[in-house]
Order: sequence, then C-alpha cells, then structure tokens
Amino acid sequence: MIASLPMYDPAPLQDANDAFWALICRNLRMQGMAAPDALTRAGDVWDHWTDPGLVLSQTCGFPYRARLHGQVTLVGTPDLGVPGCPPGYYCSVFVVHRDDPRRRLADFDGAVLAYNDPLSQSGWAAPQTEAQLRGLRFVTGPQTGGHALSSHAVAEGRAEIAALDAVTWANLQTFDPVCGALVEIDRTVATPVLPYITAKGTDGRLIFAAIAAAIAALPGDKRQRLRLRGIVTIPAERYLVVPVPPAPVQAVHVC
Repeated sequence: MIASLPMYDPAPLQDANDAFWALICRNLRMQGMAAPDALTRAGDVWDHWTDPGLVLSQTCGFPYRARLHGQVTLVGTPDLGVPGCPPGYYCSVFVVHRDDPRRRLADFDGAVLAYNDPLSQSGWAAPQTEAQLRGLRFVTGPQTGGHALSSHAVAEGRAEIAALDAVTWANLQTFDPVCGALVEIDRTVATPVLPYITAKGTDGRLIFAAIAAAIAALPGDKRQRLRLRGIVTIPAERYLVVPVPPAPVQAVHVC
C-alpha cells in the first residue's frame, strides 16, 4: 500500500502532513479500509500514482488530464483558500527579480521563462495559456525540476520570469529567503487545484469522507500551515477542458 502527499510537502510542512495523514488513516481503518501507517516520500511520484496499491496521493491537473485520467479514481479537490479563486481553484503567480524595472506582464514578451516540468499545470501550462491569451510569448529557459528551483533561477539571473503555483509561492515566502529577491507582477486565470487520487477501482467516496473528517479534526495551527479549508468535488471534465499547450521544444522559436 502507498499513501503520499508529494505536491505541498516541503520539509517545514512534513510534520503537518504526517498529522493529516494519521487522521485520514485512522478514519479509513474505522471504515474497514486498510491504509499504511506512514506517508511514502521516497521514489518517483509516477510510481506512486500508478501503483495498484495506491490508497491516496495528490497529483497535478496536467498529469491527471494527460496520462492518469481513466487510470486512477478521482477522489476530490482540496480547497486551499487561494485569494481571488473559487473554492477548489488556484492560479499561477508570475515572479521576476525585484531589481528588474519591468512590472507589467506585457513587458516580458520574449522573456526567458524558467519552468519546473513540462507536465506542470502551474509552471508550464498556465503561463503558456496566459501568454497566448494576452498575445505574448516566452522563450523557454531552464527546466528546473521544482517551483523553488524556478524561483532560484530568476533570483540568480538564469531566467527573467517564472510562473509558480500560488500556494507554493505563499509557502516559499515563508520558508525560503531567496524569495526576498523576487516580486509578483501578475497571475494567471484560475484552474482546479491539484486533485487527490486513489487506485482505479477504489471507493473514492469513502476516502473523500475520511479526508473531510481529517481536515475538520486537524489542529488549527497545522490546518492553517497546510492552508486546508476543506475538500470539494470538482468533476473530471473540468480538469480535462483546461487547455494543453505545446511541449517546450515545440513552443519556443528563438531568433
């Protein structure tokens, strides 16, 4: 059995996620469902998401619609209370170096974009879609492997701009002093938050109820640190209609 919560699990939040999982695990066992004692943090997240023994994990909207839909059971979506977004929705934040005099997204037409992963909704798909909506383009910069690393790329001058998950950006401002070198200049349109999933054929309704009860029982300080307001139902179709941009090698045309 596997349970993981890899998407918002930096070291400063791991104790809160462990407490969250302990409550979920207790609730599941009370309903007669087997669950592992602890969260799995080792290994590749794709191995977690596709494991037939998956009890619970959290994936990104882009991997869900691109590869996982139909291969896993959609459980529900956390409401993370992102400002300006409906419950269960979030957005990406465009960040640039504080010393850069440009403060409008339009000023960054043709700028070098750091991105975490080509299958990231917030780091790749959202900024590409936003650029298209506004008649802009970004030059594909370094693939960093993580939102924190994308912020470092901008702070260090290896990229001019990055789009970060709004929740991660809020966490980084608390935990990472590098963010002092950055400033937010704009945000993308809202899309559904990273969903909870379980193995195909598993009763997602039972897990939804276990998560809802765990959020309600989680001590206030830990609930606040994890930014958990609750869990909502967002149909799979709302994830599937989010635009899919070209992959990085297709998107860039450098003159």
